[in-house]
Amino acid sequence: MNQKERRNYLLKELIAENREYDHLKIPSNESEQKQLLRGLMNIRTPKAISKEFLTVQDRYLQEEIEANGIVEVEQLLPMKDGIYLWQGDITRLKCDAIVNAANSGMTGCYVPNHRCIDNCIHSFSGLQLRLKCSEIMEQQGHAEETGKAKLTPAYNLPCNYILHTVGPIIYGELTKSDCDLLENCYRSCLELAAKHQLESVAFCCISTGEFHFPNEKAAKIAVAAVMDFMKKETSIKKVVFNVFKDLDKEIYRELLK
Repeated sequence: MNQKERRNYLLKELIAENREYDHLKIPSNESEQKQLLRGLMNIRTPKAISKEFLTVQDRYLQEEIEANGIVEVEQLLPMKDGIYLWQGDITRLKCDAIVNAANSGMTGCYVPNHRCIDNCIHSFSGLQLRLKCSEIMEQQGHAEETGKAKLTPAYNLPCNYILHTVGPIIYGELTKSDCDLLENCYRSCLELAAKHQLESVAFCCISTGEFHFPNEKAAKIAVAAVMDFMKKETSIKKVVFNVFKDLDKEIYRELLK
C-alpha cells in the first residue's frame, strides 16, 4: 500500500464502524481526506480495533511524521547546560518523552481537527493512545487532578513516551494557587520521568493558550521549576522548552540568557 491507499483503507474502516457515518463520502482531494481521517480519529471513543487496522494506521502515521521531518534532541544547541529552546511541532521531536497538556478526562481532545496540542499528540500517536489513557483512567476511578502526571507509550511518535499533565485553567485573576498548580505540573512530569530513568524531556507551554495562563508568568514558573529540579542528582540530562508562537520564543529566550 502507498499512503493514498492506506488513507482510503483507514477512512473506509472508520466510516463502516458507525452507521451514523453512512452518509459520508470520501473526498477526492488529498487535504480533505486527511482532514476527514483526523476528524474521525478525534471523535472516536476509546475502544479496541482490529490488528490489521492498527498495522495500516501505524505505517501511515509513521510515514506522515517522517515526511514532516523528525528533529532529534541531539541536533539542538543548548541555551544553558542541559536546557534547550526549540520552536516547532512537538510531535516531530525525537527524545525520551514529550509533555502533553491534557484535560482532566485524559483521553484527548474530541473536537475534530482542533489545533490544541492534546489533539495533535493523539492524532499522530494513533488510536492506541486514547485507549491506553482510558484504561489508566478507568483503573484510577476519577478525573485527573491538576498538577499531577501520567506516563504512556508514545506509539507512533518519534519520542518514546508521553507525559500527560493537567494544568490550571484561568477564569479570572491569576492566583497563587494557580501558580503553585502549574509549578506542580512541571515537577510531577520531571519526577515521573526520573522515576523511569529517562534522560530527555520536552515541555510544551502548559496552560497557556486554551487554558489562558499568562504566557510570561507561565514561562517564569516553568524555567524556575526546571532549573531547580536539574540541581538534583537525576537521570534527566536534557530539558527542551518547546514553543510554537514567536511570543513564547522571545519570552523563553530572555529568561534563559
